Amino acid sequence: MSWELRRNVAVTPRQLATCFALLAGVSLGIGLVFWWQGAVYVLPFACVELLALAAAFLVYARHALDGERIWVQGGVLVVESRRAAATVRREFQRAWVRVESSGPSSALIEICGQGQRVQVGRFVRSDLRRSLAKELQRAVAMS
Repeated sequence: MSWELRRNVAVTPRQLATCFALLAGVSLGIGLVFWWQGAVYVLPFACVELLALAAAFLVYARHALDGERIWVQGGVLVVESRRAAATVRREFQRAWVRVESSGPSSALIEICGQGQRVQVGRFVRSDLRRSLAKELQRAVAMS
């Protein structure tokens, strides 16, 4: 059994890079036409605009693939969390795992065991977290 919990994004980083390349081409083309016509200040402003746009796109793309992956493999429950460029992997022995979803339904799900504790469910709608916790509890309880 496995669960992929990902951020809901409209555009993948590859699509974003393609969009940026098209925008850069058009903006630089217009800037070059104006520069050739004698309006030399349009091109530097187009470059500044592209730098600001590139910074915004990089911030977006850095977190576009954030997510959590949870799976049961034999006697082990594995939780892998990805935030920006960092991936954290934790393994729990199924016999010692507790899945806790106490508190309000908007609270994150906590997986505890063997002195480790990890929160999951950031990318799941708050009204669906309790059902995810029940699924995880069933998966851990199965032998």
